[in-house]
Amino acid sequence: MEFDGDLLEGRLIRRYQRFLADVELADGSTVTAHTPNTGSMMGCCTPGSRVWLRDSGNPARKYRHSWELVEAGENVLVGINTVWANRLAQEAIEQGSIEELQGYSRIRREIRYGEENSRIDLRLEGPAGCCYVEVKNVTLVDRGTALFPDAVSRRGTKHLRELATVVRSGDRAVIFYCVQRGDAAAVRPADAIDPVYGRSLREAVAAGVEPLAYRAHVSLDGIRLETALPVVLA
Repeated sequence: MEFDGDLLEGRLIRRYQRFLADVELADGSTVTAHTPNTGSMMGCCTPGSRVWLRDSGNPARKYRHSWELVEAGENVLVGINTVWANRLAQEAIEQGSIEELQGYSRIRREIRYGEENSRIDLRLEGPAGCCYVEVKNVTLVDRGTALFPDAVSRRGTKHLRELATVVRSGDRAVIFYCVQRGDAAAVRPADAIDPVYGRSLREAVAAGVEPLAYRAHVSLDGIRLETALPVVLA
């Protein structure tokens, strides 16, 4: 996935009201940008951090700019836009980068399914049947390990229950972690943040749900998934 046009660099002043961030641009002006991330953004919203914004070019938008990247460590760029996770996963599948999800002839998005009125991010269809793929965006890394979630996620726990139901019905189900940063060597559930999610993930995997994780290469030009990571549950 390539960004449409150059990103604007600035310094984060503060993130607030969940979806807003004040940013000082290089010319000294300040803009309020939309923050397309529903999580806590732990480790990714420290005031003073270098950030990059995308200008929609639409003056009719209340918040013309969207926050896309943050520098969370020395030379570590993080994609904070959760909207891109599904697109990144789909692009990687279509390009053959995710070996575990090849062999399907069709990809459908946002299909209703399950017993709790859910929507699956991606449903892969082919002669061998269907594979339901729930995509989760990961931005939190601690000492080289990516952690999910970065805040209590009842919705994420619900999705795990739904995926386990898919397996019981005879289809394939995958929980897919899209790690939008390049400094992670593995993915683990963030048990200290949401122990219910961690327990539910282990139960879902025991029921046959497949955990997959891929790390992205993040640059000022774009983001692409390219490296498989182990999902550690022990």
